[in-house]
Amino acid sequence: MNEKNNPNDPVENLAIGTIIEVDGSHIVAELKPTVTELSRIFGGDTYPIGQFGSIVKIHYGRKIIFAFVGRLRMKAEYDLERGIQPQGTGTNDERVIEADLFGEGEWLRKTLAPAHWELKFDRGVATYPLPQQTVYLTPKRELHFIYGHGKGPSIHLGEHVGTGGTRCYADLNELLGKHTAILGSTGSGKSGTVAAVLHSLLERGSEGSLPRWNPTIIVLDPHNEYARAFDGKHKRLSTDEGTLRLPYWLLNFQETLSLIIGKTEFVATSQSNIVKQALNIARIAAAQSLGADHSKVTVDSPIPYAIEKFKEGVEAQRPPGRDKKEQEPYNSVINKLEVLQRDSRMKFMLTPWDNRSDEFSTILSQFVGDGEPIRIIDLSGVPNEVAGICSAVIARTLFNLKVWQTAEERERDPVLLVCEEAHRYVPNRGEAQYEAAQEAIRRIAKEGRKYGIGLLLVSQRPSEVEATVLSQCNSWIILRITNDADREHVRAILPDSMAGLTKMLSGLRRQEAIFVGQAAVLPSRIVVRALSQTQLPRSNDIDFDKGWQASVVTADQLNEIAIRWRYQQR
Repeated sequence: MNEKNNPNDPVENLAIGTIIEVDGSHIVAELKPTVTELSRIFGGDTYPIGQFGSIVKIHYGRKIIFAFVGRLRMKAEYDLERGIQPQGTGTNDERVIEADLFGEGEWLRKTLAPAHWELKFDRGVATYPLPQQTVYLTPKRELHFIYGHGKGPSIHLGEHVGTGGTRCYADLNELLGKHTAILGSTGSGKSGTVAAVLHSLLERGSEGSLPRWNPTIIVLDPHNEYARAFDGKHKRLSTDEGTLRLPYWLLNFQETLSLIIGKTEFVATSQSNIVKQALNIARIAAAQSLGADHSKVTVDSPIPYAIEKFKEGVEAQRPPGRDKKEQEPYNSVINKLEVLQRDSRMKFMLTPWDNRSDEFSTILSQFVGDGEPIRIIDLSGVPNEVAGICSAVIARTLFNLKVWQTAEERERDPVLLVCEEAHRYVPNRGEAQYEAAQEAIRRIAKEGRKYGIGLLLVSQRPSEVEATVLSQCNSWIILRITNDADREHVRAILPDSMAGLTKMLSGLRRQEAIFVGQAAVLPSRIVVRALSQTQLPRSNDIDFDKGWQASVVTADQLNEIAIRWRYQQR
């Protein structure tokens, strides 16, 4: 490009209007009467005019000021809003564009061979345009410089809409270290977006030619849909297959109380004290048998203990006599524990300890350490009444693992926890059965970044996610949201300057999203990267047309289903 083609000079073919109002960083421009179609062609590319989230620019000397389009409307409506009555009886077809300034740049000539032009772009605006200045569409060559890669390590999320294929990158450390939320209604492409993010994380090692790349990603998967998307790159932990072990002794006092007494019931102080004392007795006895220092053991210490020893601890507290009222709390604890032991679905949690080995490090190795980079925890087979406890134990265990690591160990071993269907585990309804999960994930949201544990919250109902947890996210990938309450909730958690983006959420296409926050180079509308069928999670959508063309269910098949149902084995 030579000097007479200086990119700092305006391109008249891209001029679309004139500024009529400047209000801080907000500008209003009137479209030229010659703009009869809402698009322009320049350099073989088609540029839409007035598209929400598109970028326009204003030349101010050698400076170029950039703005996001937020609104396109009739000038008559704009005038009425300000109390200006229309003149005459003719039809007024004038239109205005409203936009928000966000950055400025300048094209610089680089003399190093080969000589070339480069756009120096900075966020923030120091120079403000004036009324009567011309507004231009932004050429795609400039959009490539504006969006760029960001300043730190980044991953590929997709493409910016309306930029001719300009890639969208997310800052890796901001995306993971400061927590991210992926929100979208059913059918918006939410699970595919999660898979795209995780595949991009896995591919960073090869794309960046890194000699070592060992991510640790743990996915709480309530519907058993993610295993297919990471064939050969994941370890599946499932209660159905016996590969997931969350032994009862890993639970702390509050979680044990929730398991045995049940948070949905009235927990009498006497029952709480019975469980606490029995738990203490059982842990101390186990510590002695393992040769551990029992003087440092508490009710929350992750020391394996025998269930029978716990029962003995309950019986040791039982008062003499046959007064039914006095005996009831002790009978209730013993009976509930025995009911749980007889439940085949609880085998993954209530398999008795063998009284010999310390299995603690073995249990931890399920989640971290050598092995596949993605550990998918299939919670679809977990009974609903303990689903909250299970997610709580996993989240708390990961957090405590990071707490007790040294600073150097944390730096070498950061962890990402993906909480799919977050409204199920951290609901804002205050359901008692999820209290432990709320507390554990809330703590990760508040303090996890200090210890090297990131949180990726995924939900189709943001209005039902615990507000404290969601507000701790600093980046958002928001797909189509059709529910009014959910859109209002999203508006409330976004920064004030970004709240206007929620106006377009109901009209986004599948796999199209608004990407905002600290991980985004700029707030933008993107199309999430496409994946092959083998890289996508298993879809739960049933094709009725194909299904009803198949053979009907036979009696033998019904019998097999009945057996699986009866014995709770899939």
